[in-house]
Amino acid sequence: MSRIRTKHLAMRLSGLPRISDNSSHLEQYQTEGDLAARWLTDINSDNSLVGARVVDLGAGNGILAMGALLLGASHATLIEVDSEAVKISETHGREIAVETNSTIEVIEAELKGWPEGLDADVVIMNPPWGFQSKGADRIFIEAALASPADTIHLMHSAQATHPPEMAEQAGWDVEKRFSAEFRLPASMAHHTHRTTSTRAIFWSFKRRV
Repeated sequence: MSRIRTKHLAMRLSGLPRISDNSSHLEQYQTEGDLAARWLTDINSDNSLVGARVVDLGAGNGILAMGALLLGASHATLIEVDSEAVKISETHGREIAVETNSTIEVIEAELKGWPEGLDADVVIMNPPWGFQSKGADRIFIEAALASPADTIHLMHSAQATHPPEMAEQAGWDVEKRFSAEFRLPASMAHHTHRTTSTRAIFWSFKRRV
C-alpha cells in the first residue's frame, strides 16, 4: 500500500512537464498537480487504486495515470492522440513504473471506442468537455461505460448534466464526489485573460451489481 501523502503527491505531479503547444481543438487543459493529487487521494480513500489496472482516456501528459501508480496501481494504460503528450508520458511514465515496481503502456491513438481486449479495473479521465467541438466528450464517456472496469472516475464541467445521465441510462450507479475550481491558463490564442477558472464536478460511476 502506498504511503505517499497528498502534499508530496501534488509536488511530484506538479513537476511533470506540460504540453508546450496546447490544442484548442483537442481542448488540452492541463489538470494541475494540486487538484490531481486531491482527486486521486479521494479516489484511493478506500485503497481501490492499490493493485488496480488503471486506464486513463485522453491522458495528456499522463498526470492522472502516473499519480495512480504512485498510489499503488499495478498497471496503467494511457490513451492519447497528441504525439508530444505521448512522449512525455512514455519518458516519465517509465521512470515512475520502475520506481513503483509497476507497469505502464502508452497508446498513441484517437479514441473511437473501448479498445478490444483492454482490461481495466478503474478508468480515470478528464476528457475534452465539448466546449470547442460539441459532443467531443461523449466518445470518451461512451468508451468508459463500455469498458470492463468496475469504477469510472470523471472530471467534467459543472454545467454539464449529461455525464451522470449517460451513466445511469447505461446501468451504472452515480455519485458526485466533490466540486472544485479548475484553472484555465491563458495558453490558447482565444484567451484574453492571463488565467481564468471554471467549476468542475468529480463524478464516480460504479458498475451496478
